[in-house]
Amino acid sequence: MTASATPDPFLHLEDVDSAGALDWVRERSDRTVADLASGPAAESAYERALEILDASDRIAWPVLRGRYAYTLWRDADHPRGLWRRVPWSVLAGGAPGVDHPAWETLVDVDALAAEEGVNWVYSGTVVRRPADDRALIRLSRGGADAVEVREFDLAARRFVPASEGGFRLTEAKCSVSWVDRDTLLLSSPLAPDGSDATESGYARLARVWRRGTDPLQAPVIFAGEPEDVAVGASYDLTSGRYTASRAPDFHTSQEWFWAPGVDPTTTRPHLLPVPEDCRVGSCGDWLLLRPRTDLEVSGRTHAGGSILVLPWAAVDDDPARLPEPVVLFSPTPSTTVEDVTWGRGRILLTILDDTESRLEAFTIPDSADGSWEPRPVEGLPDHVSVDVLSCDRLSGTDTGDGEEGADDERPHPDDAVLAVSGPIVPPSLVLLRADGTTTTLGSTPDRFDTTGIEVTRHTAVSDDGTLVPYTVMRGPGPDGPRPTILYGYGGFEVSMRPSYAALRGELWLTGGGVYVVAGIRGGGEYGPAWHKAAVRENRPRAFEDFAAVARDLVDTGVTTRDQLGATGGSNGGLLMGVMLTRYPELFGALAIAVPLLDMRRYHLLLAGASWMAEYGDPDSADWDDFLGAYSPYQHVRPASEVRYPQVLMTTSTRDDRVHPGHARKMTAALEAAGHEVAYYENVEGGHAGAADNSQEARKAVLTYEFFRRRLPRRRPVTD
Repeated sequence: MTASATPDPFLHLEDVDSAGALDWVRERSDRTVADLASGPAAESAYERALEILDASDRIAWPVLRGRYAYTLWRDADHPRGLWRRVPWSVLAGGAPGVDHPAWETLVDVDALAAEEGVNWVYSGTVVRRPADDRALIRLSRGGADAVEVREFDLAARRFVPASEGGFRLTEAKCSVSWVDRDTLLLSSPLAPDGSDATESGYARLARVWRRGTDPLQAPVIFAGEPEDVAVGASYDLTSGRYTASRAPDFHTSQEWFWAPGVDPTTTRPHLLPVPEDCRVGSCGDWLLLRPRTDLEVSGRTHAGGSILVLPWAAVDDDPARLPEPVVLFSPTPSTTVEDVTWGRGRILLTILDDTESRLEAFTIPDSADGSWEPRPVEGLPDHVSVDVLSCDRLSGTDTGDGEEGADDERPHPDDAVLAVSGPIVPPSLVLLRADGTTTTLGSTPDRFDTTGIEVTRHTAVSDDGTLVPYTVMRGPGPDGPRPTILYGYGGFEVSMRPSYAALRGELWLTGGGVYVVAGIRGGGEYGPAWHKAAVRENRPRAFEDFAAVARDLVDTGVTTRDQLGATGGSNGGLLMGVMLTRYPELFGALAIAVPLLDMRRYHLLLAGASWMAEYGDPDSADWDDFLGAYSPYQHVRPASEVRYPQVLMTTSTRDDRVHPGHARKMTAALEAAGHEVAYYENVEGGHAGAADNSQEARKAVLTYEFFRRRLPRRRPVTD
C-alpha cells in the first residue's frame, strides 16, 4: 500500500468549503476567539495593535517606476488599501505624509470590492516600462495565491474593458509581463481540462499573447512537463532578449535563451550550459550565475554561493560553452548573498554576515572586456537589516510613446530606496544615491518603549556539534527566567534576520517577555550549504537545531521549560508539529500557524507537489526511510501516554498554498487523543493568514494572548 492510500479518519476536513467542515471550523474558531480575544487585556491589546497598523505616520514603502513612486496604503478607512503614487521629485525631498497633496489614488480596492461584491485583495502590479502608461493589476479573492489580472490605464486612471481590447485573465496561479504595448508574455493554466498546468497547479506553457486575441490560442514559445513545478518566461527591454525556464523541482531549473531580437514564436531556444541547481539572472548584456554547489567554468572551480557575471554576447557566440566569469562574491563560513539588485550602471549585493546585512556595489562595465570596479556605499549603520526596496534601472529611457518629463523628475537609474531597521530600531526609508551616499527620507516613530530592552546574540550546540545562532530580545525587568517565545523556520533557504516588529515589541517585549529568533539549518543564514544540510533525509537536523536552542535557553537561565513557548508558520508550522510530537518535554506552549503537518499527503494538496525536492516523495521509499519517522499527523499520541504543550493552531480557509486541511486534521487528531487545542481559522487572508489590518491585529492578539495566558510569569515552585 502506498503512503497516500493509507486510511485517514479525518480526510473529510480536506474538503475546504463543505458545510460539515465549515461548521467544524466555525465552532472551534468561535470558542477560541471567546477565550483568547475577550477580556480587558485582550481588547486593549487589539485596539493598540490596530492603532499601530493603521497609524497615519507610517512610512509608505515605495516602488520606483519612472517619474513616480508607487505604494499600497492601508488604514482604518481603507482596510483593503489604496494603490497610489507620488512624484519622485516629492519623495526625493523626504517621505511624504499620508495627507500630502501630491499623492494620487489610482485604485481604491475597498471601493472595487464593494462595487463588485468580491473580497478583493491587492496582490501586486506590473507596470509597462519604460513608458509607464499601462499596468497589469493582480487581484486575489481573499488573499489567495491565485489572482485575476486586469489591464489598467495609468493616464485615464481606469481599468481597460475587454470590449476595448483590454488584457484580462481569469483567476489562476500565473505570471504575466509586458513585451510592448500590445504584447504580453504569459505563463498561466488556461485550459479547462488542466492540460496546460503542472501537477503543482502552476503553468506548464509560456505564451506570447497579442492584444485582442484569445490567450488560449496564443503561440506557445516554451513547454515543460506535467511533473515540473512550473514554467516561466521573461523579456529584457534593454536588449530585446527572451529567456525561459522550466523547474523540474523547487530547487532546480533549466534555463533557455534566444539571441537578442529573435522571434521566439518561430525559433527554438538554446539551453544554457549550467547545472540545474545553479540560479540564473539576467540584465541587459550581462548574465549572472548563483551556483548552489561548486561550479567549474573554464577549468576553475567556484564555490556554491558565489556570484558570477559574464557577457551574454560570448554565450550567443558559443551556446554550448561558458566563458570565464568575473567573480563578484565568494562565500565565507559566515557570509552569503541574500539578494542582487541591478541598476543601469551599478549592481548591488545584499550580504548577510552572521545574519546582519550590509551592501556591496560594483560598476557595470560598458563592454564585455570592461572592469567590474567596487563602488562605495556610505552611511549605513552596523547591526541592522537592510532591504533594497526598489531600483529603477530604466529611468529616463526615451521610448517616444511614454510620459514626458524632465530628467530631474525621474530617479537616477542607479538610485535605490532601502528599508533599514534593527530589533529595537524602527524602520527608516533611506535613499542610496548613485554616488554611494545615503539620505534618510523618513523614519517610522517608535511603536513601543525600548527602554530596558536588551538584544544579544548567542549560539547553541546541536546534536552533531554544529553551532546554531540565535538572537535574544529581552524585555525590561529583573534577572531570572521569563516567559519566552522561540521562533524558527528552517527551510527553503529562507533567512531569519532579527528586525523590527512593532506588534511583537508592544504586545510582548514591553511587558517583560523574551523573544528569540533561531537561525536553524534549512534556512539561508549561511548560504546554500546551510540549507542543504537539512533537506529531505537531513530534515531532522533542523529539528535538532531548534531543540538545541530551546535547551540552551533553559540551561542559561533565560527561561524554564514551563515558561518556554515556540511559534512558527508554514514550514515553520511543520517545525512546531515536530516539536509537539517529538520534543514535548521542552515546551510549555506552541503556536502553530498555516502549517504543513500531514507529510503523508502533503504532495497531493494544492502546491504541495512542488516541495518534494525539499521534503521527499511520500509515495516512494522516502516515506519508510525518513518522512514517516517525523510526520506530525501520524505521530499523535494519547493524552494518557504523554503530556503535550498547550497548542494554538491557526490557518486560513483561503490559503491555496498550504492546505488548511493540515491544521484541521491535526487538531481533530489531537482532540481525539484527549488533548486540548485552541483552533482558529480566518475565512480570508491566504497563506499570510490575514487580508487587512484588522485581521492582522486579531491574529497577533490571539497569539500573544495565548502565550501570555499559558506561560507562567514566575518559575514554578518545587519541593
